[in-house]
Amino acid sequence: MFAENATRPDVRPKSPGTATPTRPNPPNHHLHNTTHPTKPEPTNPANDQAAITELLFAYRDALNASSVDQVLPLYTTDGVFMPTGFPTAVGTEQVRGAYTGVFSSIKLNIEFFIDEIEVDGDHAFARTTSRGTTLIHATGENVPEENRELFVLERENGAWKIAQHRFNKMK
Repeated sequence: MFAENATRPDVRPKSPGTATPTRPNPPNHHLHNTTHPTKPEPTNPANDQAAITELLFAYRDALNASSVDQVLPLYTTDGVFMPTGFPTAVGTEQVRGAYTGVFSSIKLNIEFFIDEIEVDGDHAFARTTSRGTTLIHATGENVPEENRELFVLERENGAWKIAQHRFNKMK
């Protein structure tokens, strides 16, 4: 289980009043800093929670728009989607195919409710529920929709992305 306040043996808090050693930077160091990668800045749990919440609501909006083009950038390049009634999709092209199949069958009109978000460094998970309606294209019927979702998330290039998503119907 992820824990926001987990301690890492390789990270020690700085003592008050101590300076972090620095090395002089050459002119234009920001343009040519390829030989000395910088260590990522520590993350702020409140910022992570907000960014993940924003990601989840962007995903909801993409689902409601039936937009594969809006869904794909929310996933990591090796993302996994496990939709009900379809095979597991791994990687951008399979995820694209799975959402294309889903959106050709149904039109969602749902709201997301976030039950839990847990962050541990560059990994997190979120539990959500969604409720609303589904239009089944084949019949034109609108039916109630209610799901439980589990998202495994990764920070990729500084942004939170969906690494894995699975869900099941509540009824």
